[in-house]
Amino acid sequence: MNSTMRAVFPAGPGGPEVLTIGKRPIPQTSNNDVLIKVAYAGVNRHDINQRQRGAGPAGATDILGLEVSGTIVACGAQAKTYPLGTNVCALVNGGGYADYVVAQDRLILPAPHQISLRDAASLPEALFTAWHNLVDLCGLAAGEIVLIHGGASGVGTMAIQLARTFGARVFATAGSDERCAFAVKHGAERCFNYRVHDFVAEFLTATNKNGADIILDMAGGLYAEKNLQALAMRGRITHLSSGQKPTYSAPLNLIMQKEAIITGSLLRTLVQDRKADIAHALKQEIWPKIGSSILPVIDLEFSLSQVSEAHRRMEAGLNNGKIVLKIS
Repeated sequence: MNSTMRAVFPAGPGGPEVLTIGKRPIPQTSNNDVLIKVAYAGVNRHDINQRQRGAGPAGATDILGLEVSGTIVACGAQAKTYPLGTNVCALVNGGGYADYVVAQDRLILPAPHQISLRDAASLPEALFTAWHNLVDLCGLAAGEIVLIHGGASGVGTMAIQLARTFGARVFATAGSDERCAFAVKHGAERCFNYRVHDFVAEFLTATNKNGADIILDMAGGLYAEKNLQALAMRGRITHLSSGQKPTYSAPLNLIMQKEAIITGSLLRTLVQDRKADIAHALKQEIWPKIGSSILPVIDLEFSLSQVSEAHRRMEAGLNNGKIVLKIS
């Protein structure tokens, strides 16, 4: 094995043009880590945010990429869950846009044999996020009504499928008729074009004015009041992003009237033990369903040299499903 590898990192804060493919040392494993030879990496909104800032969180690598698929080529002394040569997918704390990446042993999952390594790279970030928000934070239960904003996105399509496996009725919003049809194709009962229609009125009509038990929101504070209008009594709203409107303005009396619970999460900064709990739950509850009731949804595949194009596509909101990078 060489001592260096290709890796993608921002030359500084800015647009997709600042992304640089350079040489970096191959990372070393510690006791509980494995080294993965990366086949594919998923592209996420967090990668775009890091590129715009020009750096990752304190202590994290500046190499982009939070999810990968590939093959284990080295193991730390205490990393004994999967042997060398196992094809896996993993949630990583940066470093995924590279030939090799280190992953904590507890945060890797076997690549499902029913799907390709390309498709497996699209699973970790979306499924960890959907499970943590819908199940851990909001206590998703059978028969509940769920409204998912951004239903055609990578997280949105996976959250729709996950909620349906719990026996929920799932609705979504999206920004075009085409994207609405895409969300319905992948399991939403109805999807409302928020650019054309009043999604609150249409959603309440579709649910016989019951409203949503859970709302999964990726739009920040943009729909703060509308979410409450669409919410059922004692409903839960969970936020995945601060969005372009990071402030939150909603009528307090409406929160009190509905006894609403408003929460949110940041997956990257979640403590490792909690991430490990999610990985275990996914392996037990969701992995047997991969390839049947849970299907990866791929938008486009780009080569590593096309990483700037991949970012432009996601930043413009053109992707339906997940964008992946082919690394090796």
